[in-house]
Amino acid sequence: MRVLIKGARIVDPGSGRDAAGDLLIEDGRIAALDASATSASADQTLAGAGLVLAPGLIDISARLREPGYEFKATLESEMDAAVAGGVTSLACPPDTDPPLDEPGLVDMLRRRAKSLERARVYPIGALTVKLAGERLTEMAELDESGCVAFSQANVPLTDTQVLWRAMQYAATFGFPVWLRAEDHSLARGGVAHDGDIATRLGLPAIPAFAETIALSTLLELARATGVRLHVCRISTAGAVELLRRAKAEGLPVSCDVAIHHVHLSDMDLGYFDAHCHLVPPLRSPRDRDALRAGLADGTVDCICSDHTPVDEDEKLMPFSESSPGATGLELLLPLTLKWAAEAKLPLARALAKVTSDAARVLGVKSGRLEVGAPADLVLFDPQAPFQVTPAALKSQGKNTPFMGYELSGRTRSTLVAGHVVYRSE
Repeated sequence: MRVLIKGARIVDPGSGRDAAGDLLIEDGRIAALDASATSASADQTLAGAGLVLAPGLIDISARLREPGYEFKATLESEMDAAVAGGVTSLACPPDTDPPLDEPGLVDMLRRRAKSLERARVYPIGALTVKLAGERLTEMAELDESGCVAFSQANVPLTDTQVLWRAMQYAATFGFPVWLRAEDHSLARGGVAHDGDIATRLGLPAIPAFAETIALSTLLELARATGVRLHVCRISTAGAVELLRRAKAEGLPVSCDVAIHHVHLSDMDLGYFDAHCHLVPPLRSPRDRDALRAGLADGTVDCICSDHTPVDEDEKLMPFSESSPGATGLELLLPLTLKWAAEAKLPLARALAKVTSDAARVLGVKSGRLEVGAPADLVLFDPQAPFQVTPAALKSQGKNTPFMGYELSGRTRSTLVAGHVVYRSE
């Protein structure tokens, strides 16, 4: 089947292109651009006038809540949310129940996701059995079953020798290791950034150096083992600087930041707003600004949604007792556009953080608009208002600190392998 997208503003972050044109899809791949596309016959035509055509978004951290947490969300609801947000590929952390530590579980998740015919799902395997931090998983078998990396998600690995052995093993076979930097002993019991706000509210705090101390350990182990290290969800200015130096040194390290931390700080906790209870916690405005600067200069490789749907009752608890996390799949695009506008960045550079740069970290071939590339695309109106309300979110999780915001940027069509999997009404 041939699909022609006609007259759109084509933005390809991989090449820096930002110009009007046409794009032709054939057999699930991009077949032609511009004049070559216009002259070809098509079975279906999508009008692109006034819209931006870009690679589908690639979200490197989205919890789909299956298996084990179906009362929080289902695979169907979250895959609907993904394509409604223009997300065509996503990586899911291994902290399901049971964790993704066996090939059978990974295979089941991939089959379920494929049967829904929406976004592509890339499982991240557990680094240790049951995420218990004691025994390494069979990484080679998990790799064969489709895992793209190995992680502990938000579960601490307190035994540094086990972590060292895990990195050695992963480096031997070229497996990427994705880890959050947080010293468990320093962070234990904390729910907010260690600053004036937490003191005023009387909330147990997590100091910024809980992240930098742990990150220093991870970087030392990466130097010793040569492992490909991806640092997940950094939140502090100190972490940005450590990673900037590590990259200048030539270490094979990358990192990401959650979209919430790009826009919010501990000032947004207000009077115990549990929707702002996140992991890692929202840091100071200075940290937020350092994260933005790191994104702009390339130190921070990509932005993720850190999508974590939570049952509504779990957010009605007192702040310290509430479940951390926020929904983000449907907000990743408009919040990225908001950051681009505030930072005065070209659209292609901003979208790179959720397309081509994210594809490089994930190790997939999507994220570019070039002949032969997978036709995973999003067609969106960058100016259309998007009111964040529970009814507007397809995700089963309605937990977001941006509830009530009016953002700009609405997905009009999402295509995966050339098939239209979402169209707005």
